[in-house]
Amino acid sequence: MAQQTAKELSNTKDITAFIDSIDTFLLDCDGVIWSGDHVIDGVHEVLDLLRQKGKRILFVTNNSTKSRSAYLKRFQSLDIHASVDEIFGSSYAAAYYISNVLNFPKDKKVYVCGMAGIREELESEGIAYTGAEADDDNLEGMNQMGTIKHDPTIGAVLFGFDLHINYKKLAKAFTYLHSDEKVHFLATNSDLTFPAGGSVYPGTGALLAALAAPLERKPVVLGKPHQPMLDVIVQKYHLNKDRTCMVGDRLDTDIAFGQHGGLKTLLVMTGVTSSEKLATSSIQPDCYIQSLRLLRP
Repeated sequence: MAQQTAKELSNTKDITAFIDSIDTFLLDCDGVIWSGDHVIDGVHEVLDLLRQKGKRILFVTNNSTKSRSAYLKRFQSLDIHASVDEIFGSSYAAAYYISNVLNFPKDKKVYVCGMAGIREELESEGIAYTGAEADDDNLEGMNQMGTIKHDPTIGAVLFGFDLHINYKKLAKAFTYLHSDEKVHFLATNSDLTFPAGGSVYPGTGALLAALAAPLERKPVVLGKPHQPMLDVIVQKYHLNKDRTCMVGDRLDTDIAFGQHGGLKTLLVMTGVTSSEKLATSSIQPDCYIQSLRLLRP
């Protein structure tokens, strides 16, 4: 059984030293900043304190259904100060990766299995796309299967969470990837589940499996805990990883993400990780704290 090695930040001296050692805080949102529709107690004051100390704050989320501008509206509705440039979702990570890492050809399009967040971020980067809501209407019968053909204008398939996923979208994505191995296979995240309404439901990774399994091919994943997302963040913001901390409530995504990338890590106990889970997990953050509000000594 794994043994807990994380240090609890619980006194003013340790908290002050910790904050002073960090220039940039990467903050997960759900379970760290808010829980459901409510801001976690003391978060407003902590964010103000970090800004007063000259710290850079970036909000990092795997949620691909919302663009940065849509997320900004949520921040504003909760009276949390933020700018679009401080919000880094998996949809934007994917769009940035396509544009700036892949140097995607202007004569190619991205086929999208996903929702408005992906579409809006692709548009923000000037990337042509097809699919998404345009393919929400499913095939009406087996006789339409033959209408799905290879499309040489498709240069990438981008898969994200999609409430309207259907056989047409899966068949098109499969056909484009199966017909040409040079077509990039990308995903916004690989989360198997996500919490909502007091329960847990299948996530992007569960839907993605229906495409990846028959292809026998793994996508490049642009969300936590995978390295490409951090590579994009470091490239865009020119971060010093030795003075950057990932703050989150999930060991297997947030903390693993920071550790894979060589960042400092801080677990908050206001989300999904229990004290019992922390005590026995093989993934151990550098430090943990009962709530983000305690960073204000």
